[in-house]
Amino acid sequence: MMEPKSHLFYQSRRRRPVLDQARGVYMWDVEGRRYLDGSSGAMVCNIGHSNPNVLAAMRAQMDKSTFGYRLHFETEPAERLAARTAALAPEGMEKVFFVSGGSEAVESAIKLARQYALTQGQAQRWKVISRFPSYHGCTLGALALTGYAPMTAPFDPMMRPMPKIPAPRAYLDGLDPDDPATGRHYADMLEARIQEEGPETVLAFIVEPVGGASTGALVPPAGYMQRIREICDTYGVLLIHDEVMSGGGRTGTFFAADHWGVAPDILVVSKGFAAGYAPLGAMVSHERLVEPVLDAGGFIHGFTYAGNPLACAAGLAVLEEIEAQGMMENAARVGAELKAGLAALMDDYPIVGDVRGMGLLLAFELVADRATMAPLPRHLGVFDRLVEIAYGNGLIIYSRRTRGGYVGDHFMVCPPMITTPAQVEEILAGLRKSLDTLMAEIAPALAAE
Repeated sequence: MMEPKSHLFYQSRRRRPVLDQARGVYMWDVEGRRYLDGSSGAMVCNIGHSNPNVLAAMRAQMDKSTFGYRLHFETEPAERLAARTAALAPEGMEKVFFVSGGSEAVESAIKLARQYALTQGQAQRWKVISRFPSYHGCTLGALALTGYAPMTAPFDPMMRPMPKIPAPRAYLDGLDPDDPATGRHYADMLEARIQEEGPETVLAFIVEPVGGASTGALVPPAGYMQRIREICDTYGVLLIHDEVMSGGGRTGTFFAADHWGVAPDILVVSKGFAAGYAPLGAMVSHERLVEPVLDAGGFIHGFTYAGNPLACAAGLAVLEEIEAQGMMENAARVGAELKAGLAALMDDYPIVGDVRGMGLLLAFELVADRATMAPLPRHLGVFDRLVEIAYGNGLIIYSRRTRGGYVGDHFMVCPPMITTPAQVEEILAGLRKSLDTLMAEIAPALAAE
């Protein structure tokens, strides 16, 4: 049957079934076919779909107001959510700036960092060091920080290049991630780059405490997070934690950096912050940065929907559900079961080269040779093909190219934090069925290599 014409366009011409409804970890199309949301959308729907308490809170707010411009009114949902967010953040991070998504949050963070430097008479500081690979957003400022070549290359002439250091991918470099020497090895690359750029010119370092889609749930090696904090302090460089994907409880703590007891100067969060119920994100900053900026005339930045009362009411209800249902504890417990199941795939599928992540922020990587970690041939397009096979089997997963965008194949398996052990088994069964199909398809090509 011919699909009706669509006036929408996004990344490609690929069409999908029409969504009818979603409940918990499942989604149904209008033909009645059920899908298990094994990636929480784009690692967004942390608390599952159609939570009745969140929907009730949104309806109650809709009965009162759906918009109040921040220059005209303060709103109770925004104030309450800001207070709850500050309470979850490290001590001293008392100032919250609401946005509608992760890219906006990152833009806000680097603009606050720059304006703070100006108040300190440090106009020469403007460089923001990031990692390769990484992803920090699609707007030009956030994209300049992103280390993912297919996304950045077309726009290079429109951006000011920002310095990069290698992400700490110990598993590719043959290093022991549990050895503090490994963590120091990668962290010291930051110090070397600061010195190379000139410490007086470096404004900030931005890092995903647990990697997102570009590195596939990369967990930093022992001592890494503590060491980069020390280096930033030594050189007066601000530390920004990008918790857009890792925040919201998915790793077992509300902010992933809490696992290492390291506090940034600024952090950003989105995605699971409102869990897909409304567009919402936040920049959270230490007061010592915000107060001088406000004293100097104000923060020169803003968005129309910042602090939208309906979005904030949704975000507040999401936080309440996470705490009331013990979802972070469940993410840690069930995530350990899912990770063990993913690791068991290595026994039956030689192309599964690595399994990584924390809680329910997990990924596995496919390789041609587990001993050398050589990637599968690019022309096979495995990163796309396995997703399509799984989708046909009613399982939604998420993929990216592992090695900076052009080669490598990893897959995010990040179901909602309400996932049960029985649903873990369902995910693993779907993956095994999908991997069996993939192996049958690519075996002739691999044999010919």
